[in-house]
Amino acid sequence: MIKIKFYITTAIIYTNAKPHIGFALEITQADVITRFHRLKGDDVFFLTGSDEHGIKNMRAAKSAGISPQTFVDENTAAAIELTKRLNISNDDYIRTTDNERHWPTAQDIWKKLVKSGDIYKKKYQGKYCAGCETFVKESDLIDGKCPIHDKEPEIIEEENYFFKLSKYQKQLTKILESDEYQIVPNSKKNEMLSFIRQGLDDVSFSRPKKILPWGIPVPDDDTHVMYVWCDALTNYLSGIGYTTDKKKFKKYWPADIHLIGKDIMRFHALFWPAMLLSADIPLPKKLLVHSFITSQGKKMSKSLGNVIEPFSQIDKYGTDSVRSHLMKMETIQMRYWLKDITGNWLMNWVTLFIVC
Repeated sequence: MIKIKFYITTAIIYTNAKPHIGFALEITQADVITRFHRLKGDDVFFLTGSDEHGIKNMRAAKSAGISPQTFVDENTAAAIELTKRLNISNDDYIRTTDNERHWPTAQDIWKKLVKSGDIYKKKYQGKYCAGCETFVKESDLIDGKCPIHDKEPEIIEEENYFFKLSKYQKQLTKILESDEYQIVPNSKKNEMLSFIRQGLDDVSFSRPKKILPWGIPVPDDDTHVMYVWCDALTNYLSGIGYTTDKKKFKKYWPADIHLIGKDIMRFHALFWPAMLLSADIPLPKKLLVHSFITSQGKKMSKSLGNVIEPFSQIDKYGTDSVRSHLMKMETIQMRYWLKDITGNWLMNWVTLFIVC
């Protein structure tokens, strides 16, 4: 009997602080999907990890009086401990500071984008949200503030490398409309198509090293480091051996499900497939977008400081109770996935009960 491969990923947790209950939600949801496919007899690979570069980590480490590497080591250790406490069955945990597995992948993809003529350098002035690690438009703001982090963006003027996202506007429209790269639920697909119709701008893909030394060096330009999206998104490739294990990579790519929160949907629905098109790498199959756990009406965020710490909840209620409660919060999202698999609502609930 030939096993069907199934490759699922979560977003990689940002290590500017210890993990909160939102990360617990995402890895538990991915774990339930993983366990279902393993029960079916599929050949499953489940990847999670941590995003360890960027300005927030560098600033937080400086405030703590320690090196960025020590800082992210501590927070990554906590994230890995959480996967163990929640009995998460991930096959690997990728770190973007892994200069043996991850850095070569990110740099190889950068070179492919350059070869395709999709990387160029220009001076730029714009509003930058350090919490989101991205430049934002005025239309993204509410009362002049980032709606997620409730802070006014910084005004930044510098010379960066840019990726030609605008070049892929028509192709992105086509692959999303046709579900070649399926966004679930459908409302999120429509949201992304509406965003594309407004016109796509090119994306800043680097930061000057004199401003942000904490990152992966840009190939052939030691004065710049890679901006978060070229660095972080490529974890989905490095985690299954893009440069280190070609046989493994060929076996599991493309990803069957990228599981993410809605705040990073634009980067996964637009930036990531455009990068893969540019690098001539097959597209992932599905983007499953889950909702937020909110606190006082706002997204739970380490930057806002309104988080629930998951370890105390596990200590108080136990692993199984926490997992079950998290999945009850996400049954609507899970139904989108389960309906595709079983086509039977009763079987959906039975399956959730078994694998949770």
